[in-house]
Amino acid sequence: MVKTVADENFSDFPLGAFPYDKEHSAMGEYHYYPEEGYKGNWLDPITNWNYKGPTWLVTSPFMSNVHVMEQMRVQSIEERQVLPTLRTGDEDWTDYTLTVKMRPLTVSEPCGMLFRYQTSMMHYGLFLSREGLELHRVVKTERTVLGCSKLEWSPDVFHAMTVKVEGSLIRCYLDGSLEIETEDDTFTHGAVALSAAMPTQYLSLSVEMDESISDELAGKKARKAERIRKESEMLPKAELWKKIDLKDFGAGRQIRFGHLTGTDELFFIICQHQRRVYKDRYPFISAMTAVSFKTGEILWQLGEPVDDDEVIHLTTDLPFQIYDINGDGIDEVITAWDFKLRILDGRTGKVLSETDTPIDPDPPEKVTGLEFGKYAFKRLNVDAIRIVNVQGKERASDILIKDRYSRIWIYDSDLKPLWTFSKYNTGHFPYNIDINGDGKDEIFSCYNMIDSSGHLLWSLPIETDHTDEIIVGRTNPDKEPVIAIVSGWEGFMLVSLSGKILVRDINGHGQRISIGNYIPENKGLEICTTTYWGANGIIYMHDSEGKEIWHKEWPTNGSIITPVNWDGSGRDLLLMTGDGKTGGLMNGNGDIVVRFPNDGHPTLAAEVLDVTGDERDEIILWDRKSMWVYTPSGEAKRPDGRIYDPIRYPSYNGSNYRGEFSFPRWR
Repeated sequence: MVKTVADENFSDFPLGAFPYDKEHSAMGEYHYYPEEGYKGNWLDPITNWNYKGPTWLVTSPFMSNVHVMEQMRVQSIEERQVLPTLRTGDEDWTDYTLTVKMRPLTVSEPCGMLFRYQTSMMHYGLFLSREGLELHRVVKTERTVLGCSKLEWSPDVFHAMTVKVEGSLIRCYLDGSLEIETEDDTFTHGAVALSAAMPTQYLSLSVEMDESISDELAGKKARKAERIRKESEMLPKAELWKKIDLKDFGAGRQIRFGHLTGTDELFFIICQHQRRVYKDRYPFISAMTAVSFKTGEILWQLGEPVDDDEVIHLTTDLPFQIYDINGDGIDEVITAWDFKLRILDGRTGKVLSETDTPIDPDPPEKVTGLEFGKYAFKRLNVDAIRIVNVQGKERASDILIKDRYSRIWIYDSDLKPLWTFSKYNTGHFPYNIDINGDGKDEIFSCYNMIDSSGHLLWSLPIETDHTDEIIVGRTNPDKEPVIAIVSGWEGFMLVSLSGKILVRDINGHGQRISIGNYIPENKGLEICTTTYWGANGIIYMHDSEGKEIWHKEWPTNGSIITPVNWDGSGRDLLLMTGDGKTGGLMNGNGDIVVRFPNDGHPTLAAEVLDVTGDERDEIILWDRKSMWVYTPSGEAKRPDGRIYDPIRYPSYNGSNYRGEFSFPRWR
């Protein structure tokens, strides 16, 4: 007996744009802001920066009472292999019959449907093309034509495309006629999707499967839900610990944490910005507010805050860090503001020392990423700051600053310049580590390893895109430390400390990366990565050697995949977003096992930090108006009396572009 598991004619959709990301910007790399409007059971997983309007439009043909879903983009199928896509259905579906009634409005590029869809980069596709009907297999950046049938079709009528999948057997029909039959076992399960490289109208979609298969899938889903429920019951609940009113000084994910008064009291600094010249290329700090976690009161404030949503719309870092740069036991604030590099007293915000930022010395044509081919200012508008130790002192006291994409400068704690470096691209946030044991930091910047004196040691053989996030450490306890990076469309890579690429997987635009003990029964640590820009929201889990364990397409933006010590057991969870429905804490198998309560909490930005000092992590959620802090319920686990105290990224090097890590440590 056949059962219909999906039946869509778009009649319940209002006329107009299918909800889409109106920013089409980097905001979604680390902010959660859902698209507004009715989506039904559909998801648009593509972020395309070339367009500002919607991809999909619900419209009605002339003098009809029907609705159609129209894909509106004009694109080549060769553009990084990612086509406009609208997904529905269940990723666990196996054998089924998919039928779509569609009308491509041109014959110049393939238009059709996807099946056994796992992500926008892993699926089968059936397309009408200039030559006729084509069956494709897409595995990341590799697109293979499995079969084709030369035939005539018309852009003036709706055609019925049908595919039947049964095990490895694939049968493809057009208007009831069998045109392609082949076998392929690359994908055994997956959802379905509409997909077209050119404007195409979709009238309806239906999916049918044998009732026995449907019942089997329902049983599988119920068993999985029960397994997740039991695991969730064993974990602490997310309990609200504190609310802080951000009044008029709130912002997006421009926040740093530290002990500004030299005591155990924890503070945060949040910065607002204004933009100069072009988009987010030259933002600058306009207000800086220091706040106590304990009391929620303002310690000090510089600049004039504004009560305006513009202050959350920023897709870069702002240049400020909290760190005891002079070793007096009290954290200072190191910042660049109004073309000066400044060190501020953490207790008062008063300037302790300052110097002018560098004058741009290089010919504009040699500077990577310089908008309009001209310098906008005589002096450097600093993009980011990092604390490093290139002089080999007992503790880090050197300051790295950088422009958007081309050059880095190093200063000592007295704000005297030490050296500068430039080669192709800086990436977003360079990484410092002593790789040769001489007590001095080397700097890994984009694809370049730089010694402590500013000389190039080696470069990866890559000259396009840039590195978004970096982690250096030992993922396999039996092997040497590695450099783990995600570098946009150059992929996810593991690199030796001598510059040899050990693993490389171009699996989308690699955006975020984290390392943690996500699956404790596995040897070593796991590496989690996400994608953005094009094939958005794909999460990959890799083992300690970089081999993929699983992948899935997440339904929201803003997943920060930060490791979380939630129960003290030594197993790390991953923070996705603060959303109560699709967000929460994920385990190493890709299941959400801790959810946030439905209590009206903010969801724009999220961070992980031990705020209460109870050994475990808190989750900090905020938007422009308020900050809520959640703490795990109950007591921390202490296996054999030991306390799990993982090594984390130091808080004095905060950035929206840092790969997060949790290297196990017990005390």
